[in-house]
This record gives sequence, structure tokens and C-alpha cells, in this order.
Amino acid sequence: MLGHLQNLVQALDIDSLLGAVLRVAAVFLCLTVHETCHGLAAYRLGDPTAKSMQRLSLNPLRHIDWLGLAMMFFVGFGWAKAVPVDPRYFKKPKEGMAITALAGPVSNFLLAALAIGTSKVIYLYAPYTPALDVIFTFLLYTVAPLSVGLGLFNLLPIPPLDGSKVLGALLPDATYFGLMRYERYGMVLLLALSYFGVTGNLISGAIQGVYLALVNLFY
Repeated sequence: MLGHLQNLVQALDIDSLLGAVLRVAAVFLCLTVHETCHGLAAYRLGDPTAKSMQRLSLNPLRHIDWLGLAMMFFVGFGWAKAVPVDPRYFKKPKEGMAITALAGPVSNFLLAALAIGTSKVIYLYAPYTPALDVIFTFLLYTVAPLSVGLGLFNLLPIPPLDGSKVLGALLPDATYFGLMRYERYGMVLLLALSYFGVTGNLISGAIQGVYLALVNLFY
């Protein structure tokens, strides 16, 4: 029995397993920050809905949609549980929705910058240890690019992504509400675009450009 267990342990690719665990942790972190900042922006604009539903939290279990999480790994994009927002609390509903929507992607770019900056501090000032090397790699090569990708993906002007709400603030009311009528079909469109590789082609260059710009800013 002990021999079988030893063979099983030897057969495991520890590096691949660690990489998968770190990627899951990065996804949880990026999605949690994204959704929490949606709720915080809405709350600052006068909408208490997210707070009343305990969504102003960095506990990832309050934000994770397990189907959306699985989709992120299997088809390249996913989603969290949308933070509830009631635009009737906003003085200017369209503008309030745009600011609330924009808060998510902006938080991802700031998180990426923080991750890269922290990795630079580790690189310059922390004594080398295997554990710190894992943290350095996690921040620079997992959290930062993933957070940039999540931010840019959500800026696509396709309902229900955040970009559609930001675009809506620039459109006439009739056009905006007409666009929102198709929000329920947006996820089907995104799945189709992802299947044919369109979304990847649209933003892969942008992700690389923004990520490298942030790296060059700190390094």
C-alpha cells in the first residue's frame, strides 16, 4: 500500500499542480476585487443594495459564480455573481451605472499595478527564499496579467459586460434602453465569440500592451 502511495506522489506533477492552485487563487482575487469595487462605487453614489446584501466584502465566496468560474478555465472567460445595483438611487441613473460599471475594470488595472509594484519590492529588497520566489512569480506572472485581461475583457461594449454600461452613458436614452433589451442574449454572443476565438483576437494584443506598459513602469 505504501509503495502505491509513493508511486502516486512521484507521478504527480507538483509544479503543474502548484500552478493550477495559484491560478485559481488569482482568479478568486481578481473577481473578488472587481465585484467589491462595483458595490463600493454604487454605495458611494447612494445605492445601499450591495451593502444590504453583504456584497461589500473581500470574501470570495460572496462573489463567485461556480459556473462562471468553470467557464473561465474551460472557454477562456467567465463571470462572478453580479453585484446588485438599483439605479433608482442614483441622481443621474445612466451616469451612475457607468461609474459603477467602470469601477470594476479600473480596480483590476490598479490591482495589476499593485501586484507588479509589490513584486518589484520583493525583487529588490527581500532575501531570496523559495516561498518568496513563488509569491514573486504569482504576483508578476499570474495576478497581474490575469487582472489586466479581466479588466479589458469587461470593457468590451457587449451587454452584460461593464463596457456596455459605460457606452450607455454616451448614448441617447432610447438607444441605451434599446441596447439593454438584448442584455439577456449577450452571454450567448460572448460564448459564440469565444468559441470562434474572436474575443481572444480582439483583446490579446491589448492585454499584452497594457501588461508590458505596467511592467515597464515599475521595472
